[in-house]
Amino acid sequence: MPVPGAQGGRGWSAPQHPLNISYRKMDDSESDFNLKVVLVGFKQCLNEKEEVLLDCYLEGWRGLVRFLNSLGSIFSFVSKDVVMKLQIMERLCSSPQREHYRSLQSMVAYEMGNQLVDLDRRSRHPDSGCRTMLRLHRALRWLQLFLESLRTSPEDARTATLCTDSYNASLAAYHPWIIRRAVTVAFCTLPTRKVFLEAMNVGSPEQAVEMLGEALPFIEHVYNISQKLYAEHALLDLP
Repeated sequence: MPVPGAQGGRGWSAPQHPLNISYRKMDDSESDFNLKVVLVGFKQCLNEKEEVLLDCYLEGWRGLVRFLNSLGSIFSFVSKDVVMKLQIMERLCSSPQREHYRSLQSMVAYEMGNQLVDLDRRSRHPDSGCRTMLRLHRALRWLQLFLESLRTSPEDARTATLCTDSYNASLAAYHPWIIRRAVTVAFCTLPTRKVFLEAMNVGSPEQAVEMLGEALPFIEHVYNISQKLYAEHALLDLP
């Protein structure tokens, strides 16, 4: 019986220096990057049974990390730890037990059925698939909320305010005060809304807004299915 896990990934750290990510499929030139392709790719994460396919989900996150890193070091507090979580999940998905890690649903059933999840405190299985995916799930909610606020906000909206509000509604609840303080101060250096929209590489800011309206529902649908699954198994507060 395997003990899911790997070294690292013990929570979120404060903003640091830019990351030189060499993770698989992240080394393409930035000119080839298109956020629409990444976001729409989340549509492929669901099969006909609406199970969340882990390979597609992790691939989507690799693209999101590229987008975050293209904006500089400010989001390293997320991207650094997301990369560690991706590495943990990739090891599980390529392990001898990989058949159980094809979907989020099969992973939860396998790990819960074999007592491979630390439910009360981190001990024997500190980096289980359930815990690792929960961290990615929470971060996806923050990014979804932030991108949605960019889409619906006026041209002169302060991105620091948008990002802080999205953070407070998602990740902040799971961070200690010192991290929350460092992150919200760092948000004050965020580029303008126009810079964010142009970094998506889908055309003009207006075209980026239109794209977000079409693509973000795919992420929201995946998030909602994952949220329901974790709630049904009482896994939303894993330590």
